Amino acid sequence: MNPLVIAGKSYNSRLLVGTGKYQDFEQTRQAIEASGAEIVTVAIRRTNIGQDPKQPSLLDAVPPSKYTYLPNTAGCYTADDAIRTLRLAREMLDGHDLVKLEVLGDPDTLYPNVSETLKAAEVLVKDGFKVMVYTSDDPIMAKQLEETGCVAIMPLASLIGSGMGILNPWNLQIIIDRIQVPVIVDAGVGTASDATIAMELGCDAVLMNTAIAGAQNPVLMASAMKKAVEAGREAFLAGRMPKKVYQASPSSPAGGMIGS
Repeated sequence: MNPLVIAGKSYNSRLLVGTGKYQDFEQTRQAIEASGAEIVTVAIRRTNIGQDPKQPSLLDAVPPSKYTYLPNTAGCYTADDAIRTLRLAREMLDGHDLVKLEVLGDPDTLYPNVSETLKAAEVLVKDGFKVMVYTSDDPIMAKQLEETGCVAIMPLASLIGSGMGILNPWNLQIIIDRIQVPVIVDAGVGTASDATIAMELGCDAVLMNTAIAGAQNPVLMASAMKKAVEAGREAFLAGRMPKKVYQASPSSPAGGMIGS
């Protein structure tokens, strides 16, 4: 299969995973290894990547030499906060410029504030960042973010951490059909079938955290998600058979039957 290409760099895995909500950094490491992911998101405000030298660091469990770090702005509710957070991340990670932008609207739904997101994206792109952006499943906003210069559009499947799966496949399909940069489903995936459906629709990748970290066996779920994304991608490339409403079709040849 063709690799996933983001901002000119190729990745073999189309599963991106978060690093939060695990029991400890050791479980984080095991789950990420089982997932096969090459890109890992890091909530700068919530994860120690060297800010506190006295505490365990994610950098030791998930080394940047092996994985592509994707600093994100989880917990930011204004464009200014998001911009400031990512500039800090760039300093901490020696000039790293691939980032995930998310500006939330409220603490209850964690739904994106798209106007603040667009404002932050414009500033960050001009500032030299390669912005992967979390947004709603609004095709118009997705197009505006692409035109701003974002390197990947990341529409939600459903609310962050809800595990509700893809609630509006029709909007996702419109986004996939209209956007030229990678479309990555972000938020709401609950189990392996959700990831497969996203990939069968034609999404370029899936990003998840809670679906793995919140499972009873995170490492096993990470392995399941790896297979789900691969199966969904293969099914999309293969091209499914057409749906035939109220019309059966024998799966075996009908000619040459005994008695015919």
